[in-house]
Amino acid sequence: MIELRPILLVTGVLLATLGSAMMIPALYDLTVGHEDWLIFAASSIITLFVGVGLAFANRGRTETLSIKQAFLLTNVIWLTLTAFGALPFAWSNLDISYTDAFFESMSGITTTGATILTGLDNAPPGILLWRALLQWLGGLGIIVMAISILPILQIGGMQLFKVEAFDTAGKVMPRATQIAASIVIIYIIFTAICAGAYYLTGMSVFDAIVHALTTLSTGGFSSRDASLAYFANEWVEVVAIVFMIVGSLPFVLYVKAYQGRMRDLFGDSQVRWFFGTILIFSILAWISYQSVHAEPHETRIITVIFNVVSVMTGTGYATTAYDNWSSMAVVLFFILMFIGGCSGSTSCGIKIFRFQVIFEMIRCRLQAVIYPKGVFVERYNGAPISDTVMSAVMGLFFLFLLSFAVIATLLSLIGLDTLTALSAAASAVANVGPGLGPIVGPVGNYAALPDSAKWILSFGMLLGRLEIFTVIILFTPTYWRS
Repeated sequence: MIELRPILLVTGVLLATLGSAMMIPALYDLTVGHEDWLIFAASSIITLFVGVGLAFANRGRTETLSIKQAFLLTNVIWLTLTAFGALPFAWSNLDISYTDAFFESMSGITTTGATILTGLDNAPPGILLWRALLQWLGGLGIIVMAISILPILQIGGMQLFKVEAFDTAGKVMPRATQIAASIVIIYIIFTAICAGAYYLTGMSVFDAIVHALTTLSTGGFSSRDASLAYFANEWVEVVAIVFMIVGSLPFVLYVKAYQGRMRDLFGDSQVRWFFGTILIFSILAWISYQSVHAEPHETRIITVIFNVVSVMTGTGYATTAYDNWSSMAVVLFFILMFIGGCSGSTSCGIKIFRFQVIFEMIRCRLQAVIYPKGVFVERYNGAPISDTVMSAVMGLFFLFLLSFAVIATLLSLIGLDTLTALSAAASAVANVGPGLGPIVGPVGNYAALPDSAKWILSFGMLLGRLEIFTVIILFTPTYWRS
């Protein structure tokens, strides 16, 4: 049997943290005189009660966390936080079902950005702030998980990023605490700078804070139905581009840069590939945009780069219906949904480093065909890539595409049209948010989908955020054997 005490202890601590965070929108609603402060207060009390209860009932040593426990812990945390994070949505004046509330909460925690809410311009301020906080906390959580848990579990080649002195799963908890301390400080500083930059562009203090929380976390929830298009300000787009990119780079490199190792940030091959990918797709998308628009080139460039960065990083902000540019644009943005940002960031998708590994493998195979007697070694950042990493990356790449295909098929069987089913499945697994087409596209919404589709997509968001293997392994009989 799996020892559950460490799992319940950590879950309790994080639930207590979530319950404490609920008091922020409660206090804000109380300050502005909105009655929803009672909903947040009640949700906070219940979440705190359960969280503190679990923590005290299971307090003890956690340093002996095993591999099996780490797999289960990761899934339990995300599902539990989502379930309790949905309470304010379900009990508020929004008048939505728990299915919709769970979907919105899962979209927030996983920083997906897909929403079922409409009328955001007149929505309760506490709800808007809570959506942003969920994404901010989820973004921070995935950074810590990518640094501390996934390398130990060897998920999809993440062992490439194993932190020094982080050799066994038994060291997960104390080491994660040390790493989190540095990451949290940097995360908060970047968020504050982003909020200040948004304020200087003309946003209100509230809008600036909400969008700062969802930009750095590459989540994409907005306080406006029209997203950033509401502000009709190119400088808003520029700020968003900068901090979406900031959130999509490895946060460990920021720690190294702060310690004086600035060269590590700009010398990392994954970072260079990330910027190169943005450049290539921006040029292609600009060509597509130019064929149907006649605005000045400067406007096109900003608009194109903004939407390319937004989709590629999985943020999901929108300022235009880019799926109406041309058929070429539809294909480009569909591909962009899968790419994602760098490992150890708030971004999502397959991740840049996995494409590097795949291309490196292809390069060596081609050279071996040309020079049969040659010896060619796949390398990442100058270091040889082991066969274990290669197989892990290829396995996750295959499972990612398989998960997308299965979810798209299920959505089609429910009755969704082909474009909606394909783009919604891709958006969920890649944690992007908006899909393509009039229903779930950049100017659409997920509210019209049936409940069954929302539960399927919620599972897809969880799959994508937890790197697929972490979830699927719990459904194998081997995992539950002694």
